Amino acid sequence: MKIIRLKTNRMTNPLGFTLDKPRFSYVVTDTMAKKQTAARYEVALDEAFSNVIYDSGKREDIDSLAFKLPTELQPRTRYYWRVEVWADNDDHAVSDAAWFETAKLDEPWNGVWIVPELDKDTHPLLGRTFEITGEVASARAYVCGLGLYEMQVNGSKAGEEYFAPHFNAYQKWLQYQTYDVTEMLRNGENQVSISLGNGLYKGRFGFDGHAAELYGSEFALLCDIVVTYIDGSTAVICSDCSWTATKSKVMSGNLYDGEVYDATFESSETFAVREGDLGYERLKARLSLPVVIKKERKPIEVIHTPAGETVLDMGQNMVGWLRFRTDAPKGTVIRLQHGEVLQDGNFYRENLRTAKAEFQYIADGQEAVVRPYFTFYGFRYVKVEGWPGELSIDDFTGCVIYSDLEEIGTIETSDPLVNRLFQNALWGQRGNFLDLPTDCNQRDEKMGWTGDAQVFSGTACFNMDSYAFYRKYGYDMGKEQEDRGGWVPSVVPAVNVNTGGSSAWADAATIIPWNVYLHYGDKSILEQQFDSMKGWVDFIIRSDEQSGSRRLWTTGFHFGDWLALDGSDPSSSMGGTDIDFIASAFYRHSSLLVAKAAQILGKSELVEYYERISDEVKAEIEDEFFSKNGRLTINTQTAFTIALYMDLFPDAFRTRVVEGLRNRLHMDRKHLKTGFVGTPYLSRVLSENGFSDLAYTLLLNDDYPSWLYAVKLGATTIWERWNSILPDGKINSMGMNSLNHYAYGSIAEWMYRSIAGINPTEDAPGFRRVLLSPQPDLRLKWAKAQIQSAVGLYESEWNISGEGHLSYRFVIPFGATASVKLPDSDIETIRINGQAFGKSVITGIQMGDKSHLELTSGVYEIQYAPTKDYFKRYSSKTPLAELMCNDAVLRNESVMELMKKVLPRRMEHNPDEFLTAIGDASLRSLSGHFQMDTAVLDQLDERLNSLPVG
Repeated sequence: MKIIRLKTNRMTNPLGFTLDKPRFSYVVTDTMAKKQTAARYEVALDEAFSNVIYDSGKREDIDSLAFKLPTELQPRTRYYWRVEVWADNDDHAVSDAAWFETAKLDEPWNGVWIVPELDKDTHPLLGRTFEITGEVASARAYVCGLGLYEMQVNGSKAGEEYFAPHFNAYQKWLQYQTYDVTEMLRNGENQVSISLGNGLYKGRFGFDGHAAELYGSEFALLCDIVVTYIDGSTAVICSDCSWTATKSKVMSGNLYDGEVYDATFESSETFAVREGDLGYERLKARLSLPVVIKKERKPIEVIHTPAGETVLDMGQNMVGWLRFRTDAPKGTVIRLQHGEVLQDGNFYRENLRTAKAEFQYIADGQEAVVRPYFTFYGFRYVKVEGWPGELSIDDFTGCVIYSDLEEIGTIETSDPLVNRLFQNALWGQRGNFLDLPTDCNQRDEKMGWTGDAQVFSGTACFNMDSYAFYRKYGYDMGKEQEDRGGWVPSVVPAVNVNTGGSSAWADAATIIPWNVYLHYGDKSILEQQFDSMKGWVDFIIRSDEQSGSRRLWTTGFHFGDWLALDGSDPSSSMGGTDIDFIASAFYRHSSLLVAKAAQILGKSELVEYYERISDEVKAEIEDEFFSKNGRLTINTQTAFTIALYMDLFPDAFRTRVVEGLRNRLHMDRKHLKTGFVGTPYLSRVLSENGFSDLAYTLLLNDDYPSWLYAVKLGATTIWERWNSILPDGKINSMGMNSLNHYAYGSIAEWMYRSIAGINPTEDAPGFRRVLLSPQPDLRLKWAKAQIQSAVGLYESEWNISGEGHLSYRFVIPFGATASVKLPDSDIETIRINGQAFGKSVITGIQMGDKSHLELTSGVYEIQYAPTKDYFKRYSSKTPLAELMCNDAVLRNESVMELMKKVLPRRMEHNPDEFLTAIGDASLRSLSGHFQMDTAVLDQLDERLNSLPVG
């Protein structure tokens, strides 16, 4: 028995974070036991646990998902903790020690804000020397630099992170970071230097063309370096007016245009600093995870384009920069330009809009390893100019940077295109989870759009441990709401984007914290965000009451089903689904989420109120948008999807609404038409309502519009539009063509939930109890998934044999249970771990065509022959459009001869028009209308049944 994955606030050994009351979690593995019977926490001031300050004692109520430490913490103190666990089979283990270290807490700063006496556009390097006079026990630097900063001690970079103090609502709060600099110090004279860059604090950023200075106009620094000597004495080196400034070798730069670095620049002139007036009230220990180099990639090719350009192909759309080695002659100007795609074989970057996305390096003649300091790029291709001699890929390394998130989920199937799609969604998260959940890191945007963050949040939590990441984003969101009466900006931080309050976008305030709670089972995210959640819904309620108290949301600006394909105006981005319907649906949904959060937090007086609001909205939606017999009056895929997902009608209407969605999809030739609002839920709704076959069809379509359309055109991330690139390889002329825009990557959540069948449940969040309900489809043949959940490792795997038999393998972690639904099964024919179900100790019942099993922790291998044929057969009942797309049908002369006998002439003369008109109809269903010979149809069935389905 082992205890692993010890985390504090879902982080491993956090240094200098805002922790409030720390919450511990752990995972138990390597045991045959089923569940925990008791646990004990110890917290000490030393790793040997000789100075224990807290001992919970052996307790049965300790939950591995979240234990709140009931101890007051001291500033600048490292605490060690461990956990001891007892299991139901008498297994017993004690974990290794984990630790966390507090920041300054309420301790006052010694340093003052300092501002360099330089032109405000000149990038400064601030520093001073100081003496170390004895053996150092520990040394910590507490730093905040604006806009961005990097710290060096004695010429070496402090820490491994970039872009500190990161990106947030600076007018509300300023994060400071903590660095362990103990090993960087030496006896005698030491040098600290801190370089500053613009960032979004004062550099060009936002939607107003070339706006800058959105939060401040001056560079500024605050720093305390606390040195503790072996004898217990301390010394503090702090920022004050004894520091000096020099001009940096970073000549210019911002997050959109890139950076110019002049290695030849030497400045012997020093400049004074003055005290700044930023105050201390906004300072807060960090919430942002470090942004680090998570992966490194080598270019796969040097391309010499028809236009005579030299271009590096990274083989993957990525976010970060190129690090390169050069010994170019002094004065050589090396310029790197970044782009996502080639056009006609040539370098292209017009889809970056006004962003230059360049890095310019002026060599000093010395061998150097070069990278940017205060900017990053979204790119696959890099045009290199000014490189002396032959370009070699060995000189370049792609540094993939994003927040330090642990990847916990993976999916693999028998279809390489589907596997690539999953990787595209994962790469989209890697590229856009850079402190903020951004939407496009290549162009003049790089903002934390709430809508994109909301629709992807479920997928994000399956892919990575996203708790701490969303905790910071949620904190920022709440801060932005404080002066807006609960109204949520369209982007967080709001920078200079003045839109907000849109349904589905602003509902990030309720949906994201709920998804985080569902995945990690720690209600502290709801405690932190409850005022934000409630504030947003209260804003909707006020808007409703000010417009007549109809319990419908019919006011304000809304993005609608953004970039959907069913709008009447092709130039509009808002889709064809009624805006008031979408807004009212989210009004109902978010009200219900606030009621659920209130229930969990024990706010009983609020539960009834928000449940009532939600029920009233539902009733008004039914009255406004449904006929008395249950017909939804908005005939779009998104309308049906949202109605089903958000439960907007009485149960008596369900069959009709489900059939409405099915019919709509058949009218659309089984291709999606949804945008940002409908897409995240469409496949889930289909699978949950008995139409997984249609969900698989949407997944496996490879023509436009579909996910695999982009994959077949070479996409390595998710695109902003379904056709950001046209079939001929040209960029879509309609604009907004980010090729790394993760919203539609939300299909990965359906892959986890329906292909693999792993579903967390509200009654036991944090994967303490799951619904395991995989839905196999022969078109994939096999699939497998792993999720290192908050309680441990889940695995789900299925395979369809050559004889059509189904086999599954499930791994359920210690302390967890699963309710399993096996499709198309007879429980009496199931074998579990080699035994017939009737002889096993597992409980289960037959419900319709599914077997329901209750499983505890363990490994299970299950086999059975399904009650339906998983091998699809062609027949005259197969949709005609599907038959006519299959090569096996078209190439079989005897089949085609029979089909010509029953096909109407209209099909022969104008096949495309005819197939569009009949939609999903089959030859058999058309037989009466076109007076077809049923005997010929019977002969045709015999021939078709023998053909392979493709």
